[in-house]
Amino acid sequence: MPFVRFKKSLRNIKQESLHRAPHRVGQWFKWLAPGLFVKRWLLLSAGGVVLVGLGLAIWVKLTPIFYALQLIQDIVGTIANVVPNYVSGPLVLLLGALLIFWGQTRTVGSITEVLRPEGGEEELIDVLLTHRRLHRGPKIVAIGGGTGLSTLLRGLKAYSANITAIVTVADDGGSSGRLRREIGVLPPGDIRNCLAALASEEKLLTELFQYRFQAGDGLVGHSFGNLFLTAMSEITGDLERAIAASSQVLAIRGQVFPATLSDVRLWAELADGRRIEGESNITKAGGCILKIGCTPAEPPALPKALQAINEADYIIIGPGSLYTSVIPNLLVPEIAAAIAARCKGGKTPPIPCIYVCNVMTQPGETQGYTVSDHIRAIDAACGQKLFSAVLVHRRTPSEKSLRRYAQENSHPVFLDRDVVARLGRRIVLANVMDEDEETGLVRHNPQALAQVLLRWYGRAHV
Repeated sequence: MPFVRFKKSLRNIKQESLHRAPHRVGQWFKWLAPGLFVKRWLLLSAGGVVLVGLGLAIWVKLTPIFYALQLIQDIVGTIANVVPNYVSGPLVLLLGALLIFWGQTRTVGSITEVLRPEGGEEELIDVLLTHRRLHRGPKIVAIGGGTGLSTLLRGLKAYSANITAIVTVADDGGSSGRLRREIGVLPPGDIRNCLAALASEEKLLTELFQYRFQAGDGLVGHSFGNLFLTAMSEITGDLERAIAASSQVLAIRGQVFPATLSDVRLWAELADGRRIEGESNITKAGGCILKIGCTPAEPPALPKALQAINEADYIIIGPGSLYTSVIPNLLVPEIAAAIAARCKGGKTPPIPCIYVCNVMTQPGETQGYTVSDHIRAIDAACGQKLFSAVLVHRRTPSEKSLRRYAQENSHPVFLDRDVVARLGRRIVLANVMDEDEETGLVRHNPQALAQVLLRWYGRAHV
């Protein structure tokens, strides 16, 4: 029995070795992949070895080198006499190649052990290839706010590290509103969500940033992320520097900018004649919004946000609450003008610009809205056409979800194709929805949404 177990163990080890060998060889050959700049440095190192040997020979006037070469020549000659050169030559070459491979593998293994994150299983070469691929990705500007923008960013970061999120600072409710009133900082809530979505350790960071204090005088209801950004704002001097410093601390993939550093406050005129002040009050008012604006009327844009738009390869607007997350960014005239200029082209070729429409209508903002109503609302708020295509979810939610949302006077956004076509927009239909089977909640799927958007960009960019 012990002998049988021993044979079985040997067989398992042999099979494991056979499975590992092709994987290891594949990992080695990845180092020769284009774009890593490894091959040129290996050749440069080999040239350096030759030059060092030549320099040493010249320095010592070839005296010891001569005898060493003579000895090597005698040994090689003896081997060639015993073993034919067409056999001994390839064997020596193979031995040399194996020694080089062994040395490089040990070196890379030592570096990997130092650089690999604790508990990580990914090989260093895979990390380098991913880093290279992401930093060669398109320059994407995503504009919006709320949970919609963070959902989009969560998917986009798998395709590019050149992401810029431009976020509204009009929020005046909840923890953000309290900090805005009590301390005078710009609301950090939407920015917090975007930073967490772009972070490498997203799950843990999201839990930390979304954590709300349940006790403590003055702390109840505040999220840790909001307090973190507020503290950083106090330390660095303003929200822009606070976001930049936080981005470095959190090692996010991309960058996040507020649309403006002005203390912007939203107002809306309703169909019944009321004028509602404050972002959090607009939805609560429950009326039909005829016009939306902000105070001050023309807030200046953050220069870095404008720079990102001017250098972008691709602009995505939404998803998110139409009047309180998406449009507030576009009420900054310089932002809207920059997007329109890139979409239409001029001095530079036009770039793809797309609007991601919501799956469901939102009570108090877009009840009864069709896809064309969303488009017209954005056009009216900006006074110009900002995008050439609209992404609409294809599949209808389940009966359970429809009943759940109907209780809140919310329904799927109807696609009125003819009207959208008359507005001069292309329609991109795709299944990009996630549906919670237990609660019936409907949300965009980050991975599916990003995949569809990048596929459309690839076609539109050609």
